Amino acid sequence: MVGDPVLGLLAERYGTGARRREIPPEPDGVVRAMPVVLRIERDPLPGRTPLLEAAATAAVAVCLDPRAQPGGEWHDAVETWIDGRIRKIARRARGAHWRAVQDLPGVTVEVGGAEARALLPGPVDDVPKTVSRLQIGGTELEPDDPGAPPADTPLVLLNPHVEMSVGKAAAQVGHATMILGAVGGWPVADEPGVPRCAVRTPRPADWERYRTALERGGPGLVAVRDAGFTEVAPGTVTCLGVEHPG
Repeated sequence: MVGDPVLGLLAERYGTGARRREIPPEPDGVVRAMPVVLRIERDPLPGRTPLLEAAATAAVAVCLDPRAQPGGEWHDAVETWIDGRIRKIARRARGAHWRAVQDLPGVTVEVGGAEARALLPGPVDDVPKTVSRLQIGGTELEPDDPGAPPADTPLVLLNPHVEMSVGKAAAQVGHATMILGAVGGWPVADEPGVPRCAVRTPRPADWERYRTALERGGPGLVAVRDAGFTEVAPGTVTCLGVEHPG
């Protein structure tokens, strides 16, 4: 595992226990967000789990990209965003609209035929037209059965008691991978790119087991608590990040 100077900005905010430190509002009053574009063609539709895994990996990949490191062309934008609230807004695209967002700064990740592109974060009221014309809500994907997660892979667990749209879930799993990267580092890739993570919805009993371990200060566990802007109540634990699943 390796640390990262950009994600390190989050380390002082998130511990390995169940509580998180208060996040102050943006000092300059500018609300920033990372657009996460989900490729959802009419036919065939992507699998829900592969799409969420692509979104989760793409979000952390932007932060780990050399261009986001000190001295890189993305550094100021990424650092300013991470220093505030790590908001994400998921949008969906297909066809020509999907191809158009490939020209914007960001990272595309493909998992099992599903694709997501996390874009360079910026002010929410100054989004490129290529992005602003994309719908935020809409198409839903049926639950799937992805099987057991790969061994030695960071794992994100979605709260089985909370209903979330694909877009909402994509934003939440992206939060989880970033926090995991900040607290414990992220696996080193054997080849260019960022190693993928696994996303699963556990059985309620397994969810409670991980929640209990988190509350007891178990290492390698982080929680994502939503601010409550959309879909869920403020403070809802939407997902857990597990550095070393077992």
